[in-house]
Amino acid sequence: MPEPMLQTTGILGGISSPDDMKVLPAEHLPVLASEVREELIRVLSTTGGHLGPNLGVVELTIALHRVFSTPRDKILFDVSHQGYVHKLLTGRHDRFATIRQFGGLNGFLLRSESEHDAYGAGHAGTALSAALGMAAARDLLGGGEHVVCVAGDGAFTCGVTLEALNNIASTTKRLIIVLNDNEWSIAKNVGAVAEYLNRIVTNPAYAHLHDHAAKFVEWIGGKKARKLAHKAEVGLKNLLAPSVIFEDLGIRYYGPIDGHDVGLLTETFEFLKTQNDPVILHILTQKGKGYGPAIKRPDKFHGLGKFHLDTGATDVGPTPTYSEIFGRTLAGFADHNTKIAAITAAMPTGTGLAGFAKRHPKRFFDVGIAEEHAAIFACGLASRGMKPFLAIYSTFMQRAYDMILHDMALQELNVALCMDRAGLSGDDGPTHHGLFDIAFLRAVPGLVQMQPKDEDEFADMLWTMANHHDGPIAIRYPRGAGTGAVPKKQPQILEIGKAEVLRHGSRVAIIALGNMCEIALEAAALLESQGIRAAVVNARWIKPLDTSTIEFFARGCEVICTVEDHALANGFGCAVIEHLSTQNITTPVVRIGWPDRFVEHGTVAALRAKHGITAAAAVEKILAALPATLAENVRPAA
Repeated sequence: MPEPMLQTTGILGGISSPDDMKVLPAEHLPVLASEVREELIRVLSTTGGHLGPNLGVVELTIALHRVFSTPRDKILFDVSHQGYVHKLLTGRHDRFATIRQFGGLNGFLLRSESEHDAYGAGHAGTALSAALGMAAARDLLGGGEHVVCVAGDGAFTCGVTLEALNNIASTTKRLIIVLNDNEWSIAKNVGAVAEYLNRIVTNPAYAHLHDHAAKFVEWIGGKKARKLAHKAEVGLKNLLAPSVIFEDLGIRYYGPIDGHDVGLLTETFEFLKTQNDPVILHILTQKGKGYGPAIKRPDKFHGLGKFHLDTGATDVGPTPTYSEIFGRTLAGFADHNTKIAAITAAMPTGTGLAGFAKRHPKRFFDVGIAEEHAAIFACGLASRGMKPFLAIYSTFMQRAYDMILHDMALQELNVALCMDRAGLSGDDGPTHHGLFDIAFLRAVPGLVQMQPKDEDEFADMLWTMANHHDGPIAIRYPRGAGTGAVPKKQPQILEIGKAEVLRHGSRVAIIALGNMCEIALEAAALLESQGIRAAVVNARWIKPLDTSTIEFFARGCEVICTVEDHALANGFGCAVIEHLSTQNITTPVVRIGWPDRFVEHGTVAALRAKHGITAAAAVEKILAALPATLAENVRPAA
């Protein structure tokens, strides 16, 4: 596909800062919205990214920057993957074609990227609490700035958001919340909150009342009339329509209004700026607006890779992803085992469970963006004899850590944790890399943890989880496709805590975890070319370690090298070093893994090369650790 061309003409080409928004004639705003959509579709067709959410907030973002003045005023987005339009309007248009590319703009908001990015929310449900903290700080410091939190309706299924709502009225008198209601987070929103918002929107009495209230405001004009209209609307609404819970929480509710009417949005925000009570504006938007394929498939176009502009089609590789194999394999197991259930937190497609949901709808549970609840819910299922498989991305499983430790492990409940996107998550960047799950799980007593080297072993591990272990057990697996190894028709049970020796050697042993076995084998081949025979071990198990195999090679080899797709701090290599220390084995251990820092975004290849997660880097470290007499007789690695 061709590289995206920067749009330098038209209205968008003249926007270099938010101040430019304020002097535009009102009749130019709809034209600007069209140009922004064209830019989003054109650029993201070659870079990939969160297209659908951003197409839905174009008019909203324009209106926000028309009325408010960043960076003085604070605008927070939940989740900040819907901040692409904000980037275009805050001086980053000239770099927009670099979004999600190595060295380019991040796909989320980052405080370090721009002074206009008030908060870098990468996980759902965080922005409202952060906005409330900013409002409280403003009140304490005597500031006058506005704080605006834009939260999708999916974020309102998150427990953290509900906790924030509980504290707003008692904390501040000035906070503007925008409830961006498009009925989707990543998948279709589920649960009572989604149904409640739908009742507000679809109630005929309220729809009729709201129309008359809006006309009343337009006819009379002025702030006093607006307040009277709000009071009349609320009073009748409580009689004729579902009670609005936000009012009961001390937050004045306005809406729902058309989130694609930039004039109405601008006028409404001007009014809300004058209020001395916390307010919530309920807007209705269409995810993917302006691009047919994104409207038809809002789940696919929530976040995707490169696509063809004319059709929206993506190039599908011949090798199925780990997520697809997971969903297909687990659904097959469930055909014959009625105890198996599957749980996801708003990601049935991303985790590969959409197929499971169709084949076993009564045993599939999408709990919304509520990872903590999902984990305890799984514990409840397990306590009654079910075998729940909880599929959550590694970066989001962090939210459920207390539940894993206190509810799951302490009670030795039979829950299977399936951590998708473990390891580097490439273009999504530091908020989404799964580089910390080994560290936070290997400290949990009694929890088994593993990682497969390929798709066939992945199926074997899932089979082992389903049929050969009673207690908490976790598996981590990477984003995307693996080696292409086709799972056997009948998976095999693996011996828990037993590694696999892939290659024998006497001087060096490379112990690799999961998808790092490829790098280990490549490094062994490079060492072989230097006259050094290296063993390669597929570790398989993080906990329990195969201590006998590790000790065997550590006692017989000159150097041990561990390779993992995880942060080095408290990772797999640390576990190996800790065990060797307890056995008083002093063989040098060099470790290949990610540094003790938040890793930036970029392609996996570029980031591995930069941070030394390569076969050549492993060989260099191994040669440096070899005894001098041996190292003198080998050539440096190419």
